Amino acid sequence: MFLRVAIILQTLALFAAPITAGLLLSVPGGQAWHSASAYGVFAIGLVHLAAAILVWRPGGGSPRPILYAAGFFALTLAQIALGIAGAKTLHVPLGVLMFGLSVFQLSRYEDVTRGRRAT
Repeated sequence: MFLRVAIILQTLALFAAPITAGLLLSVPGGQAWHSASAYGVFAIGLVHLAAAILVWRPGGGSPRPILYAAGFFALTLAQIALGIAGAKTLHVPLGVLMFGLSVFQLSRYEDVTRGRRAT
């Protein structure tokens, strides 16, 4: 359940990022808002990765969610680096891709605890 919540929060944070990017372009304090949204995506990405590890190791679930979470966290790091470098031609499409992947991951989520036998 916690893994699903982490994916939902990740998707919501990625939805907010382009809104704060619009603020970045239109209001004087917009850079602070967009920076805060980037920190949020980063933090939620770490929570997502930690949740995936906890579902696998102590929870006895599949290790597959770790692969998705780690890959997504790598994309997050690349996104942050591109944003800091000012590479908008790569930063914007990668952000769109990340949002799409997060929505796709949320739609394909299956409860990793389902199918486990009670002990």
